[in-house]
Amino acid sequence: MPAHVSIILPVHNAEPWLDECLRSVLQQDFEGTMELSVFNDASKDKSGAIIEKWRVKLEDSGVHVITGGHDSLSPRGVGYAKNQAVAQSSGSYLCFLDSDDVMMPQRVRLQHQAAVQHPSSIVGCRVRRDPPNSTERYTRWINQLTPEQLLTQVFTANGPTVIMPTWFCSRAWFSHVGPFDEGGQGVPEDLLFFYEHLRKGGGVIRVDQSLLLYRYHPRAATHSVLETTIWTHRVRFLEEQALPRWAAFTIWNAGKQGRRLYRSLTAASQRKVVAFCDVDENKIRKGFYCHEDSQERPKPRIPILHFRAARPPFVICVKLDLTGGAFEDNLRSLHLQEGQDFLHFS
Repeated sequence: MPAHVSIILPVHNAEPWLDECLRSVLQQDFEGTMELSVFNDASKDKSGAIIEKWRVKLEDSGVHVITGGHDSLSPRGVGYAKNQAVAQSSGSYLCFLDSDDVMMPQRVRLQHQAAVQHPSSIVGCRVRRDPPNSTERYTRWINQLTPEQLLTQVFTANGPTVIMPTWFCSRAWFSHVGPFDEGGQGVPEDLLFFYEHLRKGGGVIRVDQSLLLYRYHPRAATHSVLETTIWTHRVRFLEEQALPRWAAFTIWNAGKQGRRLYRSLTAASQRKVVAFCDVDENKIRKGFYCHEDSQERPKPRIPILHFRAARPPFVICVKLDLTGGAFEDNLRSLHLQEGQDFLHFS
């Protein structure tokens, strides 16, 4: 009999955290059958020995442990390791876990409940950040998005609206969407998977309890992906999924980010930009933005308006939660509907 849930654990030099991570697997209160599928991606520390030590404890408490791995000189990357861990496992549901994170005892039980009811969704959860003061804006965003925003805020620089170490989904749905990109270091494999999931009509659900201790440390693989790489994927996804619905739109922010978005768009999308809008009187006084690199003649001159004079829909290139609420108040005052009248891109 295949297990109900496979916990998918890629490991690469995780010695400092692995004991706590594996203890949290042992402490799950889920009453169905569970297996742990570990793939050791060329660790050079004591990760392998720690896994073997915990194998006994886990097997004794009824959690079947499957281990795979390789000991080449260099790791093949997170995408590869996750795909291998999934391939060697057999559970009907997949619970993704990072080797430096810690699950709360009810994680598998509560996410399994949600996933059974939403077979084509990725189920996430709220998180507690460690250290608590790292990435405060990002952590607030993860934990406070509304159910609607889990689908409308998928274009921002923050990436997936439920973060990968909290993902839980059915194996059938994973097979339909996946596998992860195996390009290795520098590839945002979770973002690419998330986009493909949305393209296929997948849902996004969050269990509104904090079920994961999510560690921040500079060594995390996240830091190896270039911002320009992610920017390119995001612009493409915006052009593919959102802009076709709109005949014309306004870019909210006449500053650097807004102009960068405009310049990154295809010529067809650029022609839909009817204005930039802003609150900065200096920018508004300039009157227009001239796209110097444009191949078109005459070169496009895009008006710069005060946001109250501009017309929705808006693609917003202003970062949230940074202006002490001033920007959010301005946006709220327009009584627009997110997803329909505006989208966040920053």
